[in-house]
Amino acid sequence: MRLTDRRIGLLFAGFLLCFLIIVCRAFWLQGVEGAALSSQAVSQQTETVMVPGLRGSLLDRSGNKLAASEDAATIYATPYQVKNPPQAAARLAPILEEKKGEVLAALTEESGFSYLAHKVNLETAAKVEALNLEGIGQLPDSRRTYPQGEMAGQVIGAVGSENQGLIGLEQGEESVLAGSDGEKRIVTDALGEPIKLETVKEAEDGEDVQLTLDPVIQQKTEQVLNEVGETYSPKGATAIVVDPRTSQILAMANWPPVNPADLSGASEEDLMNRATGFNYEPGSTFKAFTVSAALEEKLVTPTTEFTLPPTLQVADRTIEDAEERGTENMTVAQILARSSNVGAVTIGLQLGAEKFSKWIERFGFGAKTGIQFPGEESGIVPKLSEYSGSSMGNLPIGQGAAVTPMQMVAGYTAIANNGILRPPQLIKRVGEEEVHEPKGHRVIKAEVATEVREMLEGVLAAGGTASEVSVPGYTLAGKTGTAQVAENGGYSETKYVASFIGFAPAQHPQLLAAVIVDQPQGEIYGGSVAAPAFGKIAEFALPYLGISQE
Repeated sequence: MRLTDRRIGLLFAGFLLCFLIIVCRAFWLQGVEGAALSSQAVSQQTETVMVPGLRGSLLDRSGNKLAASEDAATIYATPYQVKNPPQAAARLAPILEEKKGEVLAALTEESGFSYLAHKVNLETAAKVEALNLEGIGQLPDSRRTYPQGEMAGQVIGAVGSENQGLIGLEQGEESVLAGSDGEKRIVTDALGEPIKLETVKEAEDGEDVQLTLDPVIQQKTEQVLNEVGETYSPKGATAIVVDPRTSQILAMANWPPVNPADLSGASEEDLMNRATGFNYEPGSTFKAFTVSAALEEKLVTPTTEFTLPPTLQVADRTIEDAEERGTENMTVAQILARSSNVGAVTIGLQLGAEKFSKWIERFGFGAKTGIQFPGEESGIVPKLSEYSGSSMGNLPIGQGAAVTPMQMVAGYTAIANNGILRPPQLIKRVGEEEVHEPKGHRVIKAEVATEVREMLEGVLAAGGTASEVSVPGYTLAGKTGTAQVAENGGYSETKYVASFIGFAPAQHPQLLAAVIVDQPQGEIYGGSVAAPAFGKIAEFALPYLGISQE
């Protein structure tokens, strides 16, 4: 009996000890680690994920999409729910076009949530769903597409992995295009099965941005520029087409082209929109501004005649024309048509440094044009205080100062538009709001603009530097440029920038186009490299736009 009581006592003591241990453990878990364990349980049963708002589209003037966002999916995993990670990785990897090892690593993470693939198309998402794998889920996402391929690639730009604008208008209009991200919370039961999808914050879509680009003229301009690239293998080239009455840009093309959907093979220079980012010495296309300034100051008229020697010495600079000649009399109109360097410098010297500097500034050189495009360059134009003794031997013929193609287009647009200079317009509408036509201001008198246009007709007439370029039924006007590339404190004897800027109809322009070719091979002259490209663009665009010859 005594032995039995002893055994019962020991058994009771054992039970009491176990009970005390359980109570202490419960107290420890509830009181000391309760908060941490509760938080861990919640983290295992809920997950907050971001739902990006759809990015707004970039449209051409006809409403066609140049860049758009489409529905896509993000594939995710809840690793502790995946029953056979190696097998699941083997099935998922080929569908997601990922390496099996990378998928397996995501499936075996210690966290309660991991991404397998972002921005997969809906067809791929459907294939993943059809596998019916436990622990694999999907979230709504969006992806950027470029329906027109390479068209206006440098202008449109591109976005990064987080749908943020990286370059071009995608970057410049980020605040308008970008949507507002939302949040959703996934709630699972104790077994990890999703039981609720809660919206924490609604996603908001970005607004569309409509451009002034005409898709047909843009396509034709790019085709012509590609022909220039294939023929002359330049370092790069750009072409701009504008309605000079409104300064709306109808086309802005670059060569070589880039595909905004795949920038892997593109260099930083390839990505540059040369229309706004290329600084170059303009050469003879600048002479139109020298002549305009002299006309405004009433120092010359189109018929004013100068006796021009074969060469002209300005400080340490010897000025000569492209073709050898003897002493010759030329009118201002002939100087412009034949692109005489000696003649243009003679007019510049008569104008004087102070007045010349004032007029170049009035035409907007040395400052941004105000086009709605990010990262526009200002050019490099010396201030009057920085002029040297030879400056007036360089500047009147477009040397010693750097400009951008867009600055030159804006300046010529003022000549074409009766002396009114206004910022070029690239964006037509933001969301539902129309972008008003930019206000302009007068830089030269209407009669001076008319006189310059008449003289620029001579460039494409017999004896002019672009006499072989014509469009049947239309009178064209414009100016060629062949500029040596500045390097190592001097000028290259082998590298040139060939350019042409022109408009039509000559006296009441409704179309203006510029073609600038950086370092063409074989041919170097603006009259033979760039002017024919202008002719092809004009020959197509004039009838397409319904512009009739007067």
